[in-house]
Amino acid sequence: MKIDILAVGVHPDDVELSCSGTLLRHIDQGKTVGLLDLTRGELGTRGTAAIRTREAEEAARMMGAQFRWNLDLADGFFAHDQVSIRAIVGAIRACRPEIVLCNALSDRHPDHGRAAKLVADACFFSGLVKVETHDPEGTIQPQWRPKAVYHYIQDKHLDPDFVVDISAYIDRKMELVLAFRSQFFNPDADEYTQELATPISGKSFMDFLRAKGAVFGRPAGFDYAEGYQFVRTPGVLDLFDLV
Repeated sequence: MKIDILAVGVHPDDVELSCSGTLLRHIDQGKTVGLLDLTRGELGTRGTAAIRTREAEEAARMMGAQFRWNLDLADGFFAHDQVSIRAIVGAIRACRPEIVLCNALSDRHPDHGRAAKLVADACFFSGLVKVETHDPEGTIQPQWRPKAVYHYIQDKHLDPDFVVDISAYIDRKMELVLAFRSQFFNPDADEYTQELATPISGKSFMDFLRAKGAVFGRPAGFDYAEGYQFVRTPGVLDLFDLV
C-alpha cells in the first residue's frame, strides 16, 4: 500500500479535531489518506476503548480514508522507547506516506507533545536501513522516510507556521468530530453521560472549535483554516504556491 498522507493521533479523535478539514480537502484533490491512532484513548473520562474504536472507524468511513490502524500503545503511559518507535516505524513502512501529520508540539494534554516527538523521531528512524522491522508475514520491510512531518495545532493556541484553507470543509469537519458521540456535545446523551462533563463535552467547545478555524483563517484571507507547525524548515519550488 502506498498513500500520500498519514495522519497520526495519540487519541482516536485528535485527527478529526485538528486536521480533518485538511484531509478532506486533499482527498477531494485525489490524494490518498491513512489514519493511525497510537492508543484507544482508554483513559478518557467518557466512553470506553471499545466505544471510541467504533466511533473512530465510523469517522474514517465518513472521511474516505484508506484505512485506520491502531497501535494499542498505553494511553497516558506510552514510552519513548524502542518498542513504541518500532511499532510506528512498521506502520510508516507499511503505507509509505509522503507527508505525516501528527500531534501538536505543545498542548494542554501532556500526551500530545510527547506523541509529537515520538512520531517525528519514528519518521527519522524509518529511513534507517539498520532499523529492522517486519510485515505480518515476517518479511523485512524496506526503509522509508516521509518527505515532511507537520504538527497540527490542538487545544492550546500556538502561532502557526502555515495554515490550510478549509472554508469549504468546515461543516464536514464538524460532522466528523461529532461522530465521536461519547466525547463531544450530544443533546441526546443519557443522564449518566451528561453528568460526566469534561472541558470538551459541552456545546461551547464546538463553538470554540469553529471560532479557532476562523482565527487561523483570517490572516490568510480564508473563512476557516487549520494551523500547522514544523521543525525542519521546508522549501518551495514556486513562489506562487504561497498565498
